[in-house]
Amino acid sequence: MNGPEDEALARAAVDALVGQLALAPKPGLPDPRDLTARATRRDHHALRWSARALLPGLTAMAAAARRTGEPSARLRAELGAIGRSTEHTVGLAGGGHRGALWTLGLLVAAAALRPGAGPAETTTLAQHIAAHPDRRAPRRPSRGSTVSARYGAAGARGEARAGFPHVRRALNTLTAARAQGTAEPQARLDALLTVMSTLQDTELLYTAGPMGLREVQARARGVLEAGGTATGPGALALRALDTYLVSRAWSPRGSAPLLAGALFLDGSGAGDSVDVRPRRGAQPAPTHPQTQLSP
Repeated sequence: MNGPEDEALARAAVDALVGQLALAPKPGLPDPRDLTARATRRDHHALRWSARALLPGLTAMAAAARRTGEPSARLRAELGAIGRSTEHTVGLAGGGHRGALWTLGLLVAAAALRPGAGPAETTTLAQHIAAHPDRRAPRRPSRGSTVSARYGAAGARGEARAGFPHVRRALNTLTAARAQGTAEPQARLDALLTVMSTLQDTELLYTAGPMGLREVQARARGVLEAGGTATGPGALALRALDTYLVSRAWSPRGSAPLLAGALFLDGSGAGDSVDVRPRRGAQPAPTHPQTQLSP
């Protein structure tokens, strides 16, 4: 039976996703500028609506974790079954958010296992859950898994099995930017660009190839090196990156769910800096993903 604490976690996760959607200007990603899918081909209003459809599934995931009490294979199988049902529900509401469901689902379940845990412990628990295979998952490969296999990219599964290093990096950037007096929207944009600058984004690999991914990563780093989005040069570099992505119909969709994951951890009350070193037994996410990609 779902309890109020389960729904509270789920609402916090949905709020984090909606907060990510509301952020603007997000380079190459849906935001309030795209009210009718003019630029990114995803209707912002529809995405905000369908995000709310995640609530029952995320609540059920939290309840499953609370009942199970440990990051076991049994819990992983139950989360997979809930996730597939939730994907169907979200599809009826307009679709989208598959990556967010994966990221937030694991983090919500981990948070339910250890109420009050900080981000480091929560991401470690999520890593332990993700380490178990979902034996009931459909055997047909997804586009993301196919691209991951082709280029040797970590993909969404690899990110989770490494303890969500990009979620933790985004949270570190948020904390540091706020400490420097950066306004909240710019702090969140800087966190997003931190993810974009190193993530092996399988969506970009599929649409842009390895060379395109490297260029997007370099341009994201350029915004941060220019001083971040709160500075004049950084804001100009951000607009240039957005124009570059939109003109090519490239979208760094893998980064957005990880920002939502960071906002969820942040909203849970964990404001301290997070150690981004790899967890024991996990494969580290490379600082320069291009060295891992075949041409």
